[in-house]
Amino acid sequence: MIAVTTLGPVAVAVDGATAPAELLWRKHLALLVYLARSPQRGRSREHLVGLLWADRPAPAARHSLREAVHVLRRTLGEGGVEASGEQVRLRDGAVDLDVDRLAAEAGRGDWAAAAARLHGEFLEGFTLEGAPEFEDWLSAERAEWRRRGVEVLAARARELARAGRSADGAAAARRALACDPLSETAAAAAMETLALAGDRAAALEVYAAFAARAERELGVAPGGPLRSLAERVRAERAWRLPRSEAAPRGAESRRTPLIGRGQTLGALLGAWDGCRATRRAALLFVEGDPGTGRTRLAEEVVARARLDGAAWSAVRAVPADRDEPWSGTLGLARGGLLDAAGVAAAPPAALAAFASRLSEWGDRFPATRRVPPAPLGPALADVLRAAADEQPVLLVLDDAHWCDPDSLQALEAALRDGAAAPLAALVTTTPGPGREALDRLCARVGRDVPGAAVHLAALDRDALRALAAWAMPAYSDEQCDRLARRIEADSAGLPLLAVELLHAVALGLELADGGTPWPAEHRTLDQSLPGDLPDGVTAAIRVGFQRVSRDAQTVLAAASVLGDRVPRHALARATGLGADALDAALDELEWQRWLAAEPRGYSFAARMVRDVVARDMLTGGQRQRILEAAGLRAAPPR
Repeated sequence: MIAVTTLGPVAVAVDGATAPAELLWRKHLALLVYLARSPQRGRSREHLVGLLWADRPAPAARHSLREAVHVLRRTLGEGGVEASGEQVRLRDGAVDLDVDRLAAEAGRGDWAAAAARLHGEFLEGFTLEGAPEFEDWLSAERAEWRRRGVEVLAARARELARAGRSADGAAAARRALACDPLSETAAAAAMETLALAGDRAAALEVYAAFAARAERELGVAPGGPLRSLAERVRAERAWRLPRSEAAPRGAESRRTPLIGRGQTLGALLGAWDGCRATRRAALLFVEGDPGTGRTRLAEEVVARARLDGAAWSAVRAVPADRDEPWSGTLGLARGGLLDAAGVAAAPPAALAAFASRLSEWGDRFPATRRVPPAPLGPALADVLRAAADEQPVLLVLDDAHWCDPDSLQALEAALRDGAAAPLAALVTTTPGPGREALDRLCARVGRDVPGAAVHLAALDRDALRALAAWAMPAYSDEQCDRLARRIEADSAGLPLLAVELLHAVALGLELADGGTPWPAEHRTLDQSLPGDLPDGVTAAIRVGFQRVSRDAQTVLAAASVLGDRVPRHALARATGLGADALDAALDELEWQRWLAAEPRGYSFAARMVRDVVARDMLTGGQRQRILEAAGLRAAPPR
């Protein structure tokens, strides 16, 4: 069998060995590839003579064809070429083309394998002088495989992004754009993946360059879908990050790829896509121990929903919310729901329910102040249905185990009443007793509410090794294995702790060999967190704290003292930072995933990290001064 690589510089092998020199003569190779790409892998002699030897007299041209067929037959063996009568045909299985394999892989959605075959243009650098018809065919083939290559790379880019590897997806999308700078498919994939990777500026640069090129070379503007995508990317948040050349990158930034969670993220995104496509309510339920990455998964789903053009609202519950009736519902109302385009169409009584309790709703709908408000539970359902009539809606209730019971019941009712609407709720929680309302909500998934319910376990050794290889690209396989084993012992496979350790190692922390695996035998994570973290983990958190800017350290210190969720104005008082400096520090800490934000305030993305900062990075006097600056009285010493 002859195997031919056509995408990129041509390469030919015969039964795994180097091809004979005579087969590589240009017209012999052209005949081989042309026949392999022809319908039923055959053509008439007259057609082949006119295609490849039109510059020769007819007798000489027919003789050249006979010689070329003889070379193919000698290479392929008896029966490899059928040349009876006026037809020349390759038998099935005689020639293996990479483009045929690519087409088959793309047909079954194996985008990784298909993308791996793209090494350049079809028959890159190959020409035939005196054969204009062949050159025309070659140009058409190149255009076709360029188009299909762009489709493959764009699909691979989106596949990587759906697995939480947006940076890798952006690299694939940029390859697609390099193949065809005027492809809207490639431009859209590049913009989406860059935006999902958090690089809004780069995504908009792709759009600007594409629009200028399309105007200059084609005299047209980008199509409506691409313009709409650009508007959604513009609406994304612009982060103000440190400008110094030492600004963290890669593993030093604490923003790792979502390794080990690709299948889980895919299930959640599949449920979200189904919600939008079928216009039926869906529930996405994520359960996992502290540090397993529940919040990170929620962030990924929200990022995709924003690019999809959905309205969204997110709330993160803290322990104090459990005893505050309707705190979760009001948090959702403040968390972005007011910005949904269709909210104004809700019944006046439903709008009044929120306007009577939240000033921003009252300012938006002042007329409702004269309307008797509806109960909050039915009001939430009415507002969500109105919003979903205009665009899909995604609600996120993070750390729902701290949410008040009234709000959980209202969310369950809203999903029931909005069953025929593109409304999705993403709920994250830890497992444990006393979660009857959440258990009841989870039990509905797949029974009477479409969606997905996933449980996050610790990362296995392979995932930790992949993380180590990403964080330390200069490490050998053996070094990555050793680092993964060490991190597994100190982190118990929790992504949060593994990332902290890798971040610190990238900054120069040396992990001591040996040590006792954590948590201790016969102790659960709940029993161990947050009081007895391994020394390596606490050292890693201290390294990370010292790496952020001075203003960011000041904000982290204040946030660790002032409570589970701290309003911005309280942080301003406690830190003494001006508005611009405070906002820049908060952006840095959100980007670095130290803090999570919502309209009600800021909280540590992980309570165990907060405890380490409060315990190890502050003196008693500093804690007291922070409380005094915030207008609070420090607790008397015990």
